[in-house]
Amino acid sequence: MTTNTMLKSPIFLLLILSILLIQTACQKDPDLSDSKRVSTYQADVVLEWSDLFLKVERYAGGYRPGPAPRAMAYIGLAVYEAALPGMPAYRSLESEFQGLSLPDIDQQNTYHWPSVIHGVYATLMPRFFADVPVQTQAEIALLTSQLNEKYQNETGIESFNLSFAHGTAIADQIWAWSATDPYGHDAYKNPFGNYDWQAEYQGPGDWVPTLPGPGKPMFPFWGQVRTFALDETEKLCLPPLPYSDSPFSAFYSQGLEVYAQNTSVSPFIREWIGEFWSDDLINLTFSPGPRWLAIAHQVMDEEQSDLETAVVTIAKLGLALNDASVACWHSKYVYNVERPESYIQRIIDPAWDSNLSNPLTGETGITPSFPAYPSGHSTMGAAAAEILGDQFGYSYSMVDKCHENRTEFIGTPRNFDSFYDMALENGWSRVLLGVHFRMDCDEGVRFGTAIGRRVNQLPWKL
Repeated sequence: MTTNTMLKSPIFLLLILSILLIQTACQKDPDLSDSKRVSTYQADVVLEWSDLFLKVERYAGGYRPGPAPRAMAYIGLAVYEAALPGMPAYRSLESEFQGLSLPDIDQQNTYHWPSVIHGVYATLMPRFFADVPVQTQAEIALLTSQLNEKYQNETGIESFNLSFAHGTAIADQIWAWSATDPYGHDAYKNPFGNYDWQAEYQGPGDWVPTLPGPGKPMFPFWGQVRTFALDETEKLCLPPLPYSDSPFSAFYSQGLEVYAQNTSVSPFIREWIGEFWSDDLINLTFSPGPRWLAIAHQVMDEEQSDLETAVVTIAKLGLALNDASVACWHSKYVYNVERPESYIQRIIDPAWDSNLSNPLTGETGITPSFPAYPSGHSTMGAAAAEILGDQFGYSYSMVDKCHENRTEFIGTPRNFDSFYDMALENGWSRVLLGVHFRMDCDEGVRFGTAIGRRVNQLPWKL
């Protein structure tokens, strides 16, 4: 075959085309060069804003237990969507959520990703926490100003303004979408709604108010808040044990177990575990959902995570905690199970009180003011543990220093072999405090794990 004949051969031309395609595929897309990848940067901007989120949320009235995880979800989703042009392995979730419309992205722009993410936080934090104390509002403004200056110096005014504007544009649309959820948006302003607990009370075993407390249950409507991964059929957990006051019943055994764990002289380890995981009280600590943001923060700091890892982690964590809180509260008000305090005082010992106390006010014998089953701590904790296990490994061991050096309660760090071990102890701590039956916590852990898996199953990657 002559050279000219060979060049005209279809087989030869096909071979040449194949080689060119392979070479092209092996070359790095110019739009995805290292300078344009989110993973090029360290996680500092996410860690700084997450640290402030935990400080702000600690003093935010009406945000626990549901509105704070909800704020985490929308902020995390906005950060994720804003960073997508620099995360080539990931895809937008916009089409998964009815009514969400995000602005088009100019793929030709070169963004400074810390400035983009900073723009999201600087836009959404003041909106989600509009009514917090003046001091915490000032802290949001201060961090915004500090990071403005830092990133302007780092990338230049023009690049900063372009990047910050992109983050702001995504944040504006996420905020507008949040406002279309009538049950979740601004729910912190009226945590009790118009719910009449007496109309729902059908007899012993149903929830009744516990004192000290507001005398009515919090967030009875939270089960109707928007979810991200769960549909309506997935928002109800398995049923509790049937109520009984018979000393031979399984329900009585649950009450007796709580009673036995809460004596006047409890071993140090019980008190330590109970207080270590409490996170019940405003002004004292962050709340139970964001506690897992604090745990994730420690892991990302220890691992020196890149920015892409941080973005994906906070997005998944926020969605899981939101959905766990919504599904848990939906289940709580369907089953309407009374608290151990009510059962024990009526059936076993009228003088008994829980071990939950407030060192800031001196109140003792506190029980959270909403139905018991399932446990919110347990459900949110297990959902978060499933997310962190998927991100960092199901056998990841760590020392949790969330409350290190606290003097108001026992915050001494504790060692754990896995996130699931943390979730189990978190659940058990509620029995030790006397605010939950074991069944509340066992089902919460099972339910939360399933919710975390549903969030992980969203189509995050291409």
